[in-house]
Formats: sequence, structure tokens, C-alpha cells
Amino acid sequence: MVVFGSLISLSGLLILLFRTASLGGLSPAVVGWVMIPLGLVFAALGVLRNRRKRAQKGPGPVGNPIQRAKALPRLWKAWRSGNYPDLPRSQVVLWAVALVYLVSPIDFVPELLPVIGVTDDAGVLVWLLSSLSLTSGAYLRWEKDHRDPARGIEAPGGLGGHDPGEAGRGLR
Repeated sequence: MVVFGSLISLSGLLILLFRTASLGGLSPAVVGWVMIPLGLVFAALGVLRNRRKRAQKGPGPVGNPIQRAKALPRLWKAWRSGNYPDLPRSQVVLWAVALVYLVSPIDFVPELLPVIGVTDDAGVLVWLLSSLSLTSGAYLRWEKDHRDPARGIEAPGGLGGHDPGEAGRGLR
């Protein structure tokens, strides 16, 4: 949300500085002066949201981007089968809406408008990718906490912890 707000504010500033023709019948000054504070509000809300999440001090997501991307099909299967209850149906619906919006020829802000025409799509794409990344990282954490070594995720206490199966494997 911080990135999206920053892009909106920057677009508003660029419109104020460089645009002279009207934008959809609106003066560039009006569009620019509306976009700058709107973007700042989005950025501020994003900062507040990030601070609130850090203050919760719960265990964070795990895995690098490649592990998270590989976890998405497993996440989908676990959610569909009801084995992963931490993913609300509303989140999946929002992802579907975001995908439909990205491929749809209908936009809230038409692409014909320079600079700002693609910011809505960019914002939706950034949100979608970050949401998928955070959710798959949380899923990897869930897998790890549920000690599922078949997924290639080390169980808690993995390297220094005692694995009851080690005695029978002859590990030295």
C-alpha cells in the first residue's frame, strides 16, 4: 500500500509539472492536486498497517520468493481440502477479483490517460503479488510448525533438535 500510494502521489506531481492538456475533461491541476494527497493517505495507511503488523509480534512468514512460489500449489490444495484453515475465503475472493481486474479491458482509470492510466493496474498487481507472497510464507510457517518434512521445510528445532527417527537411521 505504501508503494501504491507513492506511485499515485508521484503521478499527481508529474501531472502538475508536465501535463498541459486536460485529462478526461478535467484540468491537470485538479487531477494532480487530488492525486497527491490521495496517494499520501494510501502511503500513510500502509505505514500504519505495517507498524501494527510488526507490533503483533507473531511469528513471521518464512521462505524465500522461490520457496513461496513453489508453495502456492500446495497452499491451494490444502485450502481446498480444508486442511489449511488459516486462509479466509474472502482472501481468495479478493485474489480472484484482482486477477479479473488485471485481465479485464474495463478499468477504473483508463489506460489512455498518461502515467496514471497504468497506476491502478500496477497497484493491483503489487498488492496481489505481495498478498500471495505473505500468504504463502505464512503457509510455509504453518507447514513448518506442523512438522511436515515431506514438503522440504525443516521442522522446528531442526538442526540441533532431537529427531526420534535418527536413532534407527544410524546417523553419526
